[in-house]
Amino acid sequence: MAEKTYVMTLAEKEQLEKELEEYKLVRRPEVVERIKIARSYGDLSENSEYEAAKDEQAFVEGQIQILETKIRYAEIIDSDAVAKDEVAIGKTVLVQEVGTADKDTYHIVGAAGADIFSGKISNESPIAQALIGKKTGDVATITSPAGSYDVKILSVEKTA
Repeated sequence: MAEKTYVMTLAEKEQLEKELEEYKLVRRPEVVERIKIARSYGDLSENSEYEAAKDEQAFVEGQIQILETKIRYAEIIDSDAVAKDEVAIGKTVLVQEVGTADKDTYHIVGAAGADIFSGKISNESPIAQALIGKKTGDVATITSPAGSYDVKILSVEKTA
């Protein structure tokens, strides 16, 4: 069975590599030290510090596995390979809902780098799917659970 690929820019992959390094070189040793200290308290059956440290260790090891998988199966997309004004992964898009003054800015990233709170949307999201391949001046129809609406692409720039 083929593994899923994780589409991302080179910058996104480098960010994942930094996170992985942080987990391996900082977080993992910190947790091991906390486990060692908690063990020194004696009876492990009623040792809440030990249980908390073991839970954190499981979380850290899980994050390491997730990051290693995303890095191993990364498919790097070069946003320079498409036209400057074409929406693609690695581009920042300013759109305006047709018929309103509402404007939104989206940074199109691979699914591994999505973070809605910082405006980074996955290339797999309905918004990105509607925008990818379109150019400045085009109108795209975005379909969401709340219904469909049209947006006009005001600008497309390479994400810094």
